[in-house]
Amino acid sequence: MRGHNTGLFYLWFACCLLLGCGVGLSMGQNDTEPVVLEGKCLVVCDSNPSAEGGVTSSFGISVRAAGAKVAFSAVRGTNHEPSDMSNQSMTIYFDQVLVNIGNHFDLRSSVFLAPRRGIYSFSFHVVKVYNRQTIQVNLMHNEYPIISAFAGDQDVTREAASNGVLLHLEREDKLYLKLERGNLMGGWKYSTFSGFLVFPL
Repeated sequence: MRGHNTGLFYLWFACCLLLGCGVGLSMGQNDTEPVVLEGKCLVVCDSNPSAEGGVTSSFGISVRAAGAKVAFSAVRGTNHEPSDMSNQSMTIYFDQVLVNIGNHFDLRSSVFLAPRRGIYSFSFHVVKVYNRQTIQVNLMHNEYPIISAFAGDQDVTREAASNGVLLHLEREDKLYLKLERGNLMGGWKYSTFSGFLVFPL
């Protein structure tokens, strides 16, 4: 009983410290839901906690920094093909970043590097302009295609190959777009590539 009371005391003390800093708690529906704080950290109550990306106590409470937020959105602002794009890699490059929270999307290589293990959402829209060929665009995960999209209407001046997916990624996994079929000779202005961390694991 004494050890149990000591554990309860430390749990009560930790909560008092959080509340004393002016942080409000929003209780989850079960013992594995994150408890979102109105301050600058996140408390996750988990019977099998992971210390990745946060500090975990013996009570199964993981405190994660607000910097764990991850999101990016890149666009193609011109039709001019970058000089370093080669027929060997066929990577689809972007030239503007609208959002890059965490700086995990590298504009030069147009590759997203996952900063931590978790569930991520990705979507893309690759526009072909004045091109009568069918294009196939793949979302690549560590050199392997995950999903594809096609655009092949010959009677329109602009058409987009679009798709989206949820993925379970590990830390340092790489995501990028690859032109698998056809060409983008007319350019791909207004194309977009976006992603964000839904929740960490």
